[in-house]
Amino acid sequence: MTNLNLPKLTEQQEKFASELANAYKNNLALNAEDWQDVVADDDQAYAVQAKFTSYKDTPVGGYKVSLTSENTQKLFNSNSPLYGALEQTRFVQGPATLELANLNEALVECELVFTAKEDLLPTDTLEDLARKTTVAGGLEVPDARFSSWFPSLKKHLVVSDGSVGGYVVFGQEHNTSELFASVDDLAKVEMRLTHDGREVATGVSAEVLNNPLNSLQWLVKKLHEQGLTFKAGLRVSSGTFNFPPHLEKGVWEVEYGSGVGKVTLTVK
Repeated sequence: MTNLNLPKLTEQQEKFASELANAYKNNLALNAEDWQDVVADDDQAYAVQAKFTSYKDTPVGGYKVSLTSENTQKLFNSNSPLYGALEQTRFVQGPATLELANLNEALVECELVFTAKEDLLPTDTLEDLARKTTVAGGLEVPDARFSSWFPSLKKHLVVSDGSVGGYVVFGQEHNTSELFASVDDLAKVEMRLTHDGREVATGVSAEVLNNPLNSLQWLVKKLHEQGLTFKAGLRVSSGTFNFPPHLEKGVWEVEYGSGVGKVTLTVK
């Protein structure tokens, strides 16, 4: 994974990326205090993330966008979203099953998942993005390589750690511009999340930067700034409708309105 427009890593940052990769592959939890002074700004953090990503076993399958609401940006002292790259094997078609023992301290987020049918460009309008993608309901399972990470992990550690990427379970895919008559309709998708039949959260897609397509557009432009292209076939989990509960064993199900459908995740 080559990033032409990111700074060269220091020796300590190289070590940090290696330790993140080891923690990722062996489900270990690092101590955030050991690393909090290693990365000083967003560009350095994305450079560490890129190196960490290069150690993963399968190619990048897509991205997740975090901090897409005012509340979560305040939590992490940020004025913009963040992205994380996810390897192909971390995008899973639902219904799916995950083992809690294989995760560190995971959360549950309800998000729309877009998949590019052709390369996405920084000049694309929201209408272009709708025409060039499919959309599906999603259950994202964020997780980190640090202990006691939510919501206290420093922003630059979040970014370095792939924006705390875990898994993304996605449902039936629809052509975005066929399912939604207008771009504005994408801001009106309602969802209801249950755990073992008990309602845990509700939400609406306007929570995601007023419209999830704004999140996708931000990501495409951010990647372009760094010398990367959002290629055909890549997916993005575009931002959460809800403040995330902790993942527990049982059956999680999210039902989306507007014809998007439902997604089921069983956690053992």
